[in-house]
Amino acid sequence: MIKRREKNTEDGDGLPPGSTRLTSPYDTDTRWSAKRDTFWNGYKVHINETCATAADDTARPASAPTAKAAARTPRRPKPDRAPRRPNVITNIATTASTLPDSKALEGIHQFQQRRGLLPDEHYLDSGYPSAELITGSAARYGVALITPVLLDTSRQAKAKQGFAAHDFTIDWENHQAVCPAGNTSTAWTPNIQNGVTKTVVSFAALDCIPCPFKQQCTTSKSNRRQLSLHPPQMTEALRHARARQQTKDWNTDYALRAGVEGTIRQAAAVTDLHQARYRGLAKTHLEHVYSAVALNLIRLDAWWNGHPLDRTRTSHLARLELRLTA
Repeated sequence: MIKRREKNTEDGDGLPPGSTRLTSPYDTDTRWSAKRDTFWNGYKVHINETCATAADDTARPASAPTAKAAARTPRRPKPDRAPRRPNVITNIATTASTLPDSKALEGIHQFQQRRGLLPDEHYLDSGYPSAELITGSAARYGVALITPVLLDTSRQAKAKQGFAAHDFTIDWENHQAVCPAGNTSTAWTPNIQNGVTKTVVSFAALDCIPCPFKQQCTTSKSNRRQLSLHPPQMTEALRHARARQQTKDWNTDYALRAGVEGTIRQAAAVTDLHQARYRGLAKTHLEHVYSAVALNLIRLDAWWNGHPLDRTRTSHLARLELRLTA
C-alpha cells in the first residue's frame, strides 16, 4: 500500500531527510532549503570570477568566488600605464540547494584544475572553509583559501575569559598537552567525530579540582578539562587563520572578495538567475553557463569600448538561491 509519510509519531515512519525529499511533481531534482529568513525550492549556483585589481599584472587568470567566494591572480610589478583587465566569470557550479557550501568546493577546484584555471588564492566567505579544506586545498591544488574561519566556540573563547583551546601547548610528538597552569594531560584518545578524525585530550581530575584556575578553565561535572583537536596540520592551520583574521592587513586584503557580491547582483538583474527556467539539474546548469557567457560578453564589450560597468548597486546575498518556476 502506498501512503504519505508524515512526521514522527508513535507508529509513523517519519519524514525522509531534506536532501532526498521530493518537493515538486514537475522537477524531482529540486529541494526545499532555508537560509536565515529565506526559504526556496530549487538549487544553488556557485560563481567564480577573476579578481584582478589595478595593482595586478597580466598573469594567468585566477578564478574567484563560489557564489560567494573570490580569487585573484598573483601579484607582480605592474607595467607602466597597463590597462586594468576586466574581471570575468571562470566557473559556474550548480548544486542541490541542500548541499553545504563546504561540500561543493572540492568539485569546483577539480573542475578548475582540469581547465587550467586554478587560482593561487581563493577568496571565500565563512560558509565554505573547514580545517580539512584549508590544508587539503593547499596540498592537492596549491590553492590558498583566504576566508574567515569560524572562531573557537568554547565557552571560554566566547566570553573571552579563562583559557580557550589556543592557550594550551600541544606536544604532538609525545601525545601530550600542557595547560596554562603547567599541568600535563593524562589521556590522548584518537576518535572519529561526525566523520572527522580528531583527538580528545583529557586532564586528570586530581590536577583540575585543586587548581586555582579551575573556574577559568572548566565547569565540567567530571571536574577535568578536555580538548578536541584536529590532526596537527589542521589544528595549526586553524590557529594561524584565526590569528591572521584579527589583523587589519588581513581585513584590508579580504575586502577584495566584495566584488563577487556585485557579480551576483548583476547576474540576478541581467539574466534573472534567481529563476530556474528549465527542469532538472543538468538543464538548469546549462542555463547558468549561458548566463555566465552573457555576462562575460557584456564585461568584455564594456572594457574594449572604454565604458565602465555600473557599480553603483550591490547585493548583500552571499549565495544565489534558485527558485523553481513551475
